[in-house]
Amino acid sequence: MPRPLALGPLLPLILSMVSLCIGTSFAKSLFPVTGPAGMTALRIGLSAAMLVAVQRPWRWRLDRAQVRAVAGYGVVLAAMNLSFYAAVARLPLGIAIAIEFLGPLGVAVAGSRRPADFGWVALAAGGVAFLVLPGSGGHPIDPLGVGWALAAALCWAGYILLGKHATGVVPQNRIVCLGLVIAALVAVPLGAVTAGAALLRPSVLLSGLAIAVLCSALPYPLELAALKRLPARVFGIVVSLEPAIGALAALAVLGERLGTWQIAGIAAVTAASIGATLAQRRAPVAEGPVGA
Repeated sequence: MPRPLALGPLLPLILSMVSLCIGTSFAKSLFPVTGPAGMTALRIGLSAAMLVAVQRPWRWRLDRAQVRAVAGYGVVLAAMNLSFYAAVARLPLGIAIAIEFLGPLGVAVAGSRRPADFGWVALAAGGVAFLVLPGSGGHPIDPLGVGWALAAALCWAGYILLGKHATGVVPQNRIVCLGLVIAALVAVPLGAVTAGAALLRPSVLLSGLAIAVLCSALPYPLELAALKRLPARVFGIVVSLEPAIGALAALAVLGERLGTWQIAGIAAVTAASIGATLAQRRAPVAEGPVGA
């Protein structure tokens, strides 16, 4: 009989998701000042600056294949964060995360012909319908926010695939730093155009630094610690709890309340993600932090 998994290896991953969701909730509270693109620029730009200071990537030499791999990874990382923050600006955090989870779920079941996998996709689709259909209760749903969340889901799928490719040609300890530098080259100019001088206010910069720590500096090492000790399927199951953690964090920080059907929708998407993860005999795990 297999031994039960101890709680110890799970804690870093749980703490990683809690940190990310709390940080995102605080980031949303600053959207009236910075806008979603401005906050994305602060988070990615400051995260990249911290990693550059620690890892000093100018010492590294990359060939053309490595440059292409890192560039693709960094661009999709920027697009994922920009679209996710645009969605969070218009939707409750738990709902935005749940819709975004369609991306990794799609990657998990892509190419499968097993009836059970089609069932998980149908369950997830039903859950999203509970989240966004009129009359679902709770926070009103913005159709444009749903569109941005779907765009974030597509970007997350690309992030998984491009991240997997990048790990095959670039040393793993360099990918995150280089990817964030490329992402910053995309996100920071966009944020500067939309938010302007507001990004340079000392209070905004200090808040952005705290959010960068909560959303990137802490989740990265915590997740890597979990990856070293957890089986891939267990990792995938625990990550599937992120929509629920996001909803709780948004309730605590922002006072966002969801209706009964919206809670049921998050539960359905979470169950579909767990079911699809359990169905994978060799479930791949994406590099980088959970979520956006």
